[in-house]
Amino acid sequence: MILDGKALGRRIREELADRVARLGERGIVPRLDVIVAAEDPSSVTYVAMKHRWAEQIGISGKQWPIDASTTEQWLFERIDELNADPDVHGILLQHPLPKHLDEPAALERLGAKKDVDGISPQSLGRLMTGAPGFRCATPLGMMRLLDEHNIDCEGKHAVVVGRSVILGKPAALMLLERNATVTICHSKTQDLKGVCRQADILVAAVGRAEMFDESYVKPGAVVLDAGYNKVEGRKGDVGDVDFQSVEPIASAITPVPGGVGPMTVTMLLSNVVDAAESRLRP
Repeated sequence: MILDGKALGRRIREELADRVARLGERGIVPRLDVIVAAEDPSSVTYVAMKHRWAEQIGISGKQWPIDASTTEQWLFERIDELNADPDVHGILLQHPLPKHLDEPAALERLGAKKDVDGISPQSLGRLMTGAPGFRCATPLGMMRLLDEHNIDCEGKHAVVVGRSVILGKPAALMLLERNATVTICHSKTQDLKGVCRQADILVAAVGRAEMFDESYVKPGAVVLDAGYNKVEGRKGDVGDVDFQSVEPIASAITPVPGGVGPMTVTMLLSNVVDAAESRLRP
């Protein structure tokens, strides 16, 4: 079974467009502002795609480009300003920020209320404790794919390879919320291949092109590939999973492209709409 994030994402965005239209009838236009490193081509391209999809469903927004000349004072003032602006429903600090800026401090300053990417310390703390809040877009997209295909996590052994705060760790916590038994692996894990072969659900999030071939995967496992890698001489992105060798033995798998990636952007936009709708609640 191919877990088609492109098709599911398109359907969810159509539903979001309807919700945005209803908000417009109440005088609310969802707005997402993005702070992005202007000298990072990948970030600029990625933000442009987010902006395009946001516009298609009626979400407004502004980009705040930063570069080597940007001071931390300016960055922190912008975050404070956007946090205080009632017309801004979501704020995205597009990772990575320029190296001379303190990204952890900026995320901490952002806080949880408008962190629609769900990666500030406050947002991650709410995930850890099970409190309501915005969840990290990429692992949230994975969970929606599992839900869409009625893949139950309860009692399953989930192995997450990767421990980043924007993907591996929150994915593990979300799977734990669904009563999976979770193992987190990383570069220091002994017998990584053997551990992966125990997984009923395998999450590949290491950023190494096609590292996970059929020797890493238990027959019948669900495989979620969060990798997007450039390979010289290859057209387009490739995942962390060797799709050709793993697809025949997996019970379900996300392709690259067209799997987790479209769901990441879609869930970010879903969080923005949720934030805008929260203004209507007492």
